[in-house]
Amino acid sequence: MIKMAKVKHPSKKARLAKANKRTRWAPFWTVPKKYGKTRRVHPGRHTKQKRSWRRTKLKA
Repeated sequence: MIKMAKVKHPSKKARLAKANKRTRWAPFWTVPKKYGKTRRVHPGRHTKQKRSWRRTKLKA
């Protein structure tokens, strides 16, 4: 198990925060825009980068 420092360097903290934002779902309004009004699709499909803190580690 990898231990992480309680106090992080500001630049590392910024990189981790940016990576965390990239894993969010796409906005809900992208679904009708992409597929039309009637198609019901999960907005998580439109997220480019899917990463979890458990599965894939960053080189930050």
